[in-house]
Amino acid sequence: MPFQKIDAGKLSQSVVHQIELLILRGILRPGERLPSERELSERLGVSRPSLREAVADLQERGLLDSRPNAGIFVADVLGSAFSPALIGLFSSHEEAVFDYVAFRRDMEGLAAERAARFASDTDLAVIATIFAKMEAAHQKRDPADESELDANFHMAIIEASHNVIMLHMLRSMYDLLRRGVFYNRQVMFKNRATRDQLLDQHRAINAAIQSRDPAAARSAVEAHLTFVERSMADQIKATRNEAVARQRLDHENTR
Repeated sequence: MPFQKIDAGKLSQSVVHQIELLILRGILRPGERLPSERELSERLGVSRPSLREAVADLQERGLLDSRPNAGIFVADVLGSAFSPALIGLFSSHEEAVFDYVAFRRDMEGLAAERAARFASDTDLAVIATIFAKMEAAHQKRDPADESELDANFHMAIIEASHNVIMLHMLRSMYDLLRRGVFYNRQVMFKNRATRDQLLDQHRAINAAIQSRDPAAARSAVEAHLTFVERSMADQIKATRNEAVARQRLDHENTR
């Protein structure tokens, strides 16, 4: 866990500040469990009373949650980004799908551009490691792992852009995507030819970022999401055509 020993002074406020920054920078994630009180106090180098005071402050402000017999967790700070009513609208109107993809194209293009410019060598190593896992998962018949790694790959790029506002905004959007609010990501990975194309697109994104070429990184992300947009449109059209064809078949069978 990424905790550092606290300097002397107002110890509880120093603890609060460190945990705040870890949440703000996306290092501590919503739903993540903190170490036990004993372990965390040792890692931070503070007394348990000082730690308890800090945790109480963070809980009062909605950044941490205490769960009986389970421990202390980072609060679901992303869950409030969209109201349940708005999430319901997103999931029931297809125009939200295309607005979502367009939003991702704009924001992730910028994130990739920033990552190519500002990412540390460690950031680049994280992105490259996830892409290597995508290549390995690509050999599997079941697309579930590759689909999940796809989301992780894009989030690693967003994290490497080092913009905390963009990070939390897009992490919230990815949370909805993972829950299937906009579309089922795995559907796109079921077709082998499409999977091959998607992997090639991610390879181009990774190569551009590893080469620290901002323009190429942005262009590769935009090309990828334009492909996603077109694929979703084709899928929606195919679903509608199939519904009409079934109506025709049902009608013929009743004549």
